[in-house]
Formats: sequence, C-alpha cells, structure tokens
Amino acid sequence: MNSAAWHARIECGGRITGAGFLVTPDKVVTCAHVVRDGDRHPLTVTFTERPGMPAVPARIVAHGGWSGGATDLGDLAVLELRHEVGIAPAALAPPGAAHGEPPRRLVVYGFPAGFDEGALAEYRTTGPQLIKNEWNQLEAWQTDGQPLARGYSGAAVALADTGEVVGMVTAAAGAKGVRNGRMMPVQVMARYWPDLESLVPASPHAAAQRARLRELVEKAVRAGLECDPVRLYTAAADPFDPLPPPGGFDSLRSAALFVLCELDARATATVARFADHLESLLGVTDETDTPDWSPILVELAPSGAGQGLIRVEVSAYSGGRRHPVGSDTVPQARLRTHVQDRIEAAFRHLTPGTQELIAFALPRDWLDWPVDRWPKAPDDDTPLGCVYPVVVTDHARRKPGTRHVLTRAWNRLDARPGTRLHRVECACPEDPRKLRHALRRSEACLAGFAAAPHTARARPHFEVSLTAPAPVIMWSRAGCADAHPAAPGARDCPGTAFLDALDAHVGRVPPARLPRAVLDLREEAHLEDGHWASDIQLLWDDPRCFTEPHGDAVHLQCPVA
Repeated sequence: MNSAAWHARIECGGRITGAGFLVTPDKVVTCAHVVRDGDRHPLTVTFTERPGMPAVPARIVAHGGWSGGATDLGDLAVLELRHEVGIAPAALAPPGAAHGEPPRRLVVYGFPAGFDEGALAEYRTTGPQLIKNEWNQLEAWQTDGQPLARGYSGAAVALADTGEVVGMVTAAAGAKGVRNGRMMPVQVMARYWPDLESLVPASPHAAAQRARLRELVEKAVRAGLECDPVRLYTAAADPFDPLPPPGGFDSLRSAALFVLCELDARATATVARFADHLESLLGVTDETDTPDWSPILVELAPSGAGQGLIRVEVSAYSGGRRHPVGSDTVPQARLRTHVQDRIEAAFRHLTPGTQELIAFALPRDWLDWPVDRWPKAPDDDTPLGCVYPVVVTDHARRKPGTRHVLTRAWNRLDARPGTRLHRVECACPEDPRKLRHALRRSEACLAGFAAAPHTARARPHFEVSLTAPAPVIMWSRAGCADAHPAAPGARDCPGTAFLDALDAHVGRVPPARLPRAVLDLREEAHLEDGHWASDIQLLWDDPRCFTEPHGDAVHLQCPVA
C-alpha cells in the first residue's frame, strides 16, 4: 500500500490518544474511546504524511453511543475539522472485501507509544463471522509481527493491495503475547453514522474495478501516456456525477483520485468506464478491427419559426450514452459558424482514443448539401471532410422501425471483408421496384449513383434506396445532369467513371470503415484538381453508433422533416 495522506493522528489536550482517517474533505472517523475527553479538552488532528502541515482543530459531530466499557457497542466518533485540508479522503471497500481465500493481507497505520510519526502492522481477519454483530476478529499476519497496542485504536484497516479501507481498529486482545484484535467493518460503521453509507461501495465488483483503475493509472504513468484527464473523466461520468474542478486536473492521477474519492462510492459504472477508456488508450488499435466510432451528430432542419431559420441540435455519443451539446435556432447566414462552435464543444464529451465521426442528419431535400466542404473553423478554412470522417443521413430513417431493420443489416455486414456495390447507372434503366428488391435481397450493401440524386431520373431510385433501406449510399454531387443523359456504361460518362473508380476503391474496405476511407479520398481530392472523388457524398447509417434513444430529436419536432 502506498503511503496515504488520509491517515490521521488524534490528540486530546495535547496528548496522543489514537488514530483516525479522513473520509470526506473535512470529516475524520475514529473510535469514541479515543476522544472520550473531547468535551473537556481541545481536540486536534494531524496528518503525519504531510510533514510540516500544522495540526487542525476539530470537534465531535457524531457519536455511535459507546458508553465506556471495553465490550460496549457503538465505539465510533466523527470529528469535523475546522477547515478542509485539501487531502484526498480514504476510499472505502465494499462489505466483505476483507475476507478471501487465500486470506487478504490488511495493513493498519497507528501511533503506539514511541512512534509519534506512525507505525505499520499487518493483519488478516480470522473469518467473516461478526462478534456480537459488531466486530471482525483480527489476527497477526505473521507470528512475530507488530501487535496491536494503545495508539492503534481508530486506525483504518486497509487492503494491502488496493489501499481501500475495510474497517477500523477498536480494540486489542489485551492479553500479553496475544496478537489479536478487533475491527469494526465499514458496514457496521455506517450503521452508527448513516452519512458513511453513501461512501461504501455496494458490491465486491466495485473493489475490483477500483483496484483495476489504480493499476491502469500506474501503468499509464510509467508509459508516459499523454491524454486529457478532463476529457477522460467527462467521457466516463454519469449525468449526476460532479463536474470536474474549475481548474481541471493537473494529472491523470488527480483525475483518478477524483473518481475514486469524490464520487459516490456506489458509482461503480463510472469507475469501470474510466478504467475501460484508459485501457483503450494504453492498447494498440488494430486498424483491421471494426472502428470504435464516437459520433458527433449534427441535426439540421427548417425551424418552422420563420423563413431562413434553421433548427440545429448537436449531440455527442460516447461510452454508449448521448451527451446533449446544444439546441438552437439560427439564421442560415450564421449556420456554418454556429455548427463549427457546437462541433468543437462536442469534442469535450468524446472518449479519448476512440475515432471521431461527424454525422449530419438532414431532411431528404438537403442530403446533397456539401457539408464536408464547410470550413473546419472560423480561423481554419480546411474542409471539415478533410479533417474528420463526415457522413450524412436522412431524418426520416431515424424512425424506430427503420433503425431496427438497419441494425439487423449491419450485424450481418460486420463479417464482410469488403463492400459490394450495386450500381445505379446515370440513365437509371432499372425499374425502381426491382431496385428495392435487389437492395433487400442481394449481397450488396452500397447503392452507388452515377447521377446526382436531385435529378429527375435519379430521384425515384434514390427514394427507393433510402426506404429499402440501403445501409450505405454514395454519389457525386457533380454526377450526370438531366441535360446530358448518357447511355449506361458510356466511356465519356462522368457518372460511369465515378462508379468505376468507386467500385475499385471500396471493394476491399469493410462497410464499417467506409467513413475513414472516404476521408482519405477527400484528402486526396483536396490536393488534386479534377479528382473523381472531389464531390463525393456518403450517406452512412449504422444505428449501433447511436446507442441511446434519441426521442427528442429535431426530426420529431419539425413538421417539415
């Protein structure tokens, strides 16, 4: 167990009477018999692991009802410090964590005579059986180990491997040569001071997660891992968890201590998510695996409040949860700047180490908007689609029934090593009804259009592709226009050339990786005039990336969507 600053020495009237431990920023728990004279003499608390830190005056604010006898129940007192001390409190272990097979090694830090700076003793419990429903019996870890003595009363009993507190020393055996004692476990302590109950984890699983997090933090520090602790915490936190400190965290360790000590100890899910995110940062991502997308969803629709006003709703999806970022109505002239600001704000909610994805959910008539060409920021005119994977999707496809069908389709696509293209040629010779059948029954998951979908001849086929629903649709915004129809397959047809190049590039790309592949193409096109992918548009729709229901989405609010 690393040295922990929360160990406390209790003095009454200038005399050392025992030990205690910090459980909140201004509360110390100890034995009632340690402060039996606290109503007649001044009490002070010293944190010996902070050399030079002055003793802090304290007063008794809670008492377990102990009446003075060695075997009387309720030997617990709570001291309130005159001021907070800026020390991370002790982390409590869940009930039963002290016991195991083989036995778990326990460490006690007390202040016996002659050891004003403190002394350690190693113990284990004899078993989970409670004596008088109040105490566990402690026995020395080694036969020649340090016996419990006066000065250890009130000391925390901590797990040697994790540092979590399982109980408090209340008594030594009393007989010479007997190296036993008694411990009041944390669940009994909470019985006498209910405020402690919220700090006790609910299950043994919590202790394992906390120990895992500590181990991962040490591994990350040794590896010199660079990450943003605020983003790491924000991605893991539940909506009701406290916000990060105003000044953020000065290190990964401080963020982990915040998770372990400032959160309700029952917040096992937050601890586990924090550990999971940290573990992913420590690992090496396999580019052949399905990407761990963390989408930022930008939903746009006419507001209905007036001409030229756009309803904008932005959310970030991370760790299986949706984080609302903003919901506003803005004039179309300010739309791009507003979206830039909201996307930047959404990045604070993304899990570090995952792959960002910008998804625009648009009304059907807006799906051809060149959102990938919008500047990344007011001071950076790099196209958004050359910095991040950018996709579009249709508002109308966010209905529960369509999401269900798409999810089933994507579950099948996970096993595909490449993407099979169904070509919709520029002259659209295929009957739309047959196109629906082909998209639903064939192995193709990508509908590729040679003509832009807003053209009269392509519009019916595009509608069918959306409602089939095809998991992926791609086209060129500069595809064949109505004024220049060409025979299917004609060599001079730009639409045919687009489909040929598309087929060559996506055939070996798994469907889940298409947004990244299109990002690469857009970067190439940005550097090369006349590149075939300069106006490529990707409608890519995997509902599994948006794992929390989005019942208040814009498309449900706007009558035009």
